[in-house]
Amino acid sequence: MIHTEEKQKKVFTELKSAFSYTNVMQAPKVTKVVISVGTGRVSDKKKIELIQDRLAKITGQKTAPRGAKKSVAAFKTRQGDVIGFQITLRGQRMYDFLDRFLMVALPRTRDFRGIADTAIDEMGNITIGVKEHTIFPETADEELKDIFGFAITLVSTAKTKEEARAFFEYIGIPFKKVKEKK
Repeated sequence: MIHTEEKQKKVFTELKSAFSYTNVMQAPKVTKVVISVGTGRVSDKKKIELIQDRLAKITGQKTAPRGAKKSVAAFKTRQGDVIGFQITLRGQRMYDFLDRFLMVALPRTRDFRGIADTAIDEMGNITIGVKEHTIFPETADEELKDIFGFAITLVSTAKTKEEARAFFEYIGIPFKKVKEKK
């Protein structure tokens, strides 16, 4: 298994001709991985503790609560109410998580056909939605009644969408195959 960190170091040699890089520092790299889950206005303490515990098991890091930015009467939320949790991974934890996500968790996803190109934003970041947290082996022993989803955002230094796609494809993100029209 080739690690993501090693692949990232080889990006310059692979992509230098396509994007005319002259310096190693011009090559894109992953700076951080942000995992976020929205709980909404869940008042059940056990459900919130379960989400925090499962995310801590998956990432190896404690969750940070995120409060509502505005009060919204229709959703019965007040400014500052905890409506989600977030984890930011950097360094070795980030690479370990990416390896587990790409090599173990994604292949375990039911009916997985690849990630759409639209997941890449204009700033060169990619956001992948995970419908069930049970695709990670750390949480496979639990009951199937409390399943939740979360978003994984890979923040890169790529300047354009095309550069980001080439970089993410090289480090191992499986994109959907584009069907050619006859």
